[in-house]
Amino acid sequence: MDEKDQPAAGFLKIEEGTTNVLVPAENDVKIPTASVSVFYNPEMEMNRDINVAATSVFVGRLAERKGFEKINIRYLDAFSASGIRGLRIANEVGISVVLNDIKPEAVNLIQKNITENNLQNASAVCEDANVLLCREKFAIVDIDPFGTPSPFLDAAAMSATFLLGVTATDTAPLCGAHLKSGMRKYDAVPLNNEFHSEMGLRILLGSIARETAKFDKGIRPLLSHSTRHYVRVYAEILHGAGRADQTLQNLGFLAWCPHCNNRETKNGLAVFMSETCECGSKRKLAGPLWLGPLREEQFCSDVISMLDQMPLNKKEPAKKLVESCKNEADLPFFYDQHMFCEELKISAPPIEPFLEKLRTAGYIATRTHFSGTSFKTDAPIDEIKKKLLE
Repeated sequence: MDEKDQPAAGFLKIEEGTTNVLVPAENDVKIPTASVSVFYNPEMEMNRDINVAATSVFVGRLAERKGFEKINIRYLDAFSASGIRGLRIANEVGISVVLNDIKPEAVNLIQKNITENNLQNASAVCEDANVLLCREKFAIVDIDPFGTPSPFLDAAAMSATFLLGVTATDTAPLCGAHLKSGMRKYDAVPLNNEFHSEMGLRILLGSIARETAKFDKGIRPLLSHSTRHYVRVYAEILHGAGRADQTLQNLGFLAWCPHCNNRETKNGLAVFMSETCECGSKRKLAGPLWLGPLREEQFCSDVISMLDQMPLNKKEPAKKLVESCKNEADLPFFYDQHMFCEELKISAPPIEPFLEKLRTAGYIATRTHFSGTSFKTDAPIDEIKKKLLE
């Protein structure tokens, strides 16, 4: 490394995509974000790779449909920390980016990184995220806070004009492990069961839909995924009271039987669902949550193509994840193959031949991105068990 490329004392130089970022030398991914001055999480690099590709695809759509020039599209990275997410958008997508953080030391580092990358289309500000979101409109709003995004969803929904990106790392409340916390934060009842990861994603989407509807806005999920310790949503903003009303039609409730695993979903915000299952056991109810599609298939295809063109460290896992999302059936909720096999006291067969049996019988059957043993199908539970036993 040339002397001029050496980072300043106390910093390390990190490269993601085509962007170089200075991070504190003492950065420790094991320390919670809230307890350090400026935090960089290398484990989220794939998330950021997908974010750059997804934003690039969406910006291309805006240019095509609205005739916007890149420099006139403003992107807000509301919780910037080291600035890596917003800096990559400015550098690799080429749109105008505002990087915000409430910590002055973070903003000072962001400014160093703007200079490091010679970015003329990026600026750093030091404000409370809600204040900034309430005061200004941005074409694209991205909120990736430490923990729950819930306190910021209202302001983000008001501010975002075309696209809202949301990351939630508070999976325990979202997925029902911390039930009361989830109810307080998201105004919904989650369930903690074998499909809790999808539960959390749909609870978050439902909350986003209700928040945007307050401002006569609807949403269309372009890409949504649950990965390890977080869930991530890219939601296109649709304007008008009519679009908001149409969006709310995708909200509803789930009744799930812990005894026989039977599920029933019903759309609406005021529905009646019996607590008694056909098997005689008591069902558990969850919602309101999102029952509509989790992604747009063409958008996913375009993101995969964009990832292919980019120099990325996490290209292959990013493509694999988006491909899984693209091919996943639009059915709530997934089943876990191993749970059925444990009940039937059999070894789990290879999942693809099993799914092909269901498809041959005339049912929808796909793998999902949630786990290697999860699948979605419209087949009745008795039919699922029958095919596993064949």
